[in-house]
Amino acid sequence: MKDSTMEKEVELCSSEVEMASQSIPQPQRKKGGLVTMPFIIANEALARVATIGLLPNMIMYLTGSYKFHLAKGTQVLLLSSASSNLTPVVGAFIADSYLGRFLAVGLGSIITFLGMTLMWLTAMIPQARPRPCNPATERCKSATAGQTTMLFTSFALMSIGNGGLSCSLAFGADQVNRKDNPNNQRALEIFFSWYYASTALAVIIALTIIVYIQDHLGWKLGFGVPAALMFLSTLFFFLASPLYVKNKIQGSLFTGFAQVIVATYKNRKLTLPPKNSVGMYHSKKASDLLVPTDKLRFLNKACIIKDPEKDIAADGSASNPWSLCTVDKVEELKAIIKVIPLWSSGIMMSLNIGGSFGLLQAKSLNRHITSHFEVPAGSFSVVLVLTIFIWVALYDRVVIPLASMLRGKPVRISAKRRMGIGLFFSFLHLVTAAIVETKRRRRAIREGYINNSHAVLNMSAMWLFPQLCLNGMAEAFNAIGQNEFYYTEFPKTMSSIASSLFGLGMAAGNLVSSLVFSTVENVTSRGGKEGWVLDNINKGRYDKYYWVLASMSAVNLLYYLVCSWAYGPTADQVSKVTDENGTNEEPLTQLGNGQVDEASNVIEEIDTKEKELTTFVNGGSAEKGIQD
Repeated sequence: MKDSTMEKEVELCSSEVEMASQSIPQPQRKKGGLVTMPFIIANEALARVATIGLLPNMIMYLTGSYKFHLAKGTQVLLLSSASSNLTPVVGAFIADSYLGRFLAVGLGSIITFLGMTLMWLTAMIPQARPRPCNPATERCKSATAGQTTMLFTSFALMSIGNGGLSCSLAFGADQVNRKDNPNNQRALEIFFSWYYASTALAVIIALTIIVYIQDHLGWKLGFGVPAALMFLSTLFFFLASPLYVKNKIQGSLFTGFAQVIVATYKNRKLTLPPKNSVGMYHSKKASDLLVPTDKLRFLNKACIIKDPEKDIAADGSASNPWSLCTVDKVEELKAIIKVIPLWSSGIMMSLNIGGSFGLLQAKSLNRHITSHFEVPAGSFSVVLVLTIFIWVALYDRVVIPLASMLRGKPVRISAKRRMGIGLFFSFLHLVTAAIVETKRRRRAIREGYINNSHAVLNMSAMWLFPQLCLNGMAEAFNAIGQNEFYYTEFPKTMSSIASSLFGLGMAAGNLVSSLVFSTVENVTSRGGKEGWVLDNINKGRYDKYYWVLASMSAVNLLYYLVCSWAYGPTADQVSKVTDENGTNEEPLTQLGNGQVDEASNVIEEIDTKEKELTTFVNGGSAEKGIQD
């Protein structure tokens, strides 16, 4: 009897426990984390293989299948490259202000896939291209308006899509960046390490395997494989949609800049208060910036409080943000204005002959490693990429530790100084390229190939290695230095702009390259003369073109020195002086040191690898090597 009673009590208790457990809400699985990493990395890596794989041989497709002259094909590629480097800036703005990063990356993937599919169709459909040249008459028909429109539309779609794809890095960081996670730093480090490695591997695969397919298996498969990879990239990204953290849309920095300009104009007749007048300026709650800096003081009028009762709302915000701005907003605009001169000196890094000459130059040289294997002409950019990898590894693991050991204290080359070193290497690269091209052209004339641009000279393609290595060193110093400089000089709220400024410089460089190319072509061909820019590179004077670019690079180097002097000390240098003086009062009122606090947080969270990665994420180094 007792046993049966106990059994009933046990059953009753167990049922109560079950009911209680059902009534308690079960914790939901947290979104984001490292589980999303394979999908985001796969999306980025496959997209880079697809997009970069189309670049090296594109000039051959334009001049061969579409019968473009070398000059026109070069202009098309320069403008396409400029737009591809400009759209990430627009994409970051739209993602932060309207769409969010998930939709930006998703739509960018879809649009890029459509552009690649359209490019593949131009190779698949004979009617999409001009008819082959008549061998009897040697006459070639130009592309029709419809055929050209189809081709240019594919370029435009890929450029627009790249604007969304560029948000992939920031979106991936959103997934693993959790402040409540004690291992947050380690999670970020793992993500950026794998992201960096996969993007670098994607660049190498694009410049070798995809180029080899195009050279040996034709355009149909050569364009079809990148389109298929882009489809897989898009598919992998959307498969993990339920797992992603999708942060809320933030306000636009550009709106804040406009508010500062308008408020400055409205308050232009106000008199600036004395220095360190903390109560006279409007600042955000818990902000370190209580007083604006003295540089560009006319903008300080935008944050002067005229009447606290009218200007300040009950919650402490400005009643009218178009008449009163915070000190933070004013200093953000100052930061942008301050770096513009130094940023403009980096435009020269992307100034080049264009995406055609380097490929044709390599095709004219002996590229055989063995009697049976010939390196594809479009794969020589791998030398540039490998140079960057090797130097970055040596710099971090050998050069800096060795220098620190010899001097007995930590040694570091500032980001601003590295930018200048990169510009010097860029100058050496152009001088070397001019010398090599002079030697190559003389060899072509001596061997009787002045009228035969398709001949292979008795000259090894190894002659191209020095200029490619110097170009890689220039990228390793300047590109990485630029990205680190922007990250450390800008407040944390401007990190998205910091990451896009280098790409914007590349876009400006491509536009200037197009302008210089047109100018050289028009000036040197006046009066019916043969200009420097010809389809036959043995007749053309590309050596002189290189000397023009080298001269411009020398002038730009002097311009950088002036801009660097005018900029003054960087946030790192101010921080070092502050630490040595043992004072911590200045950071509360000066942006220079306030930025140091913000920058240190950015560096701790984002890690040096992201700064090194930006070039590859936008296809920068590979694209620049292809153009040169």
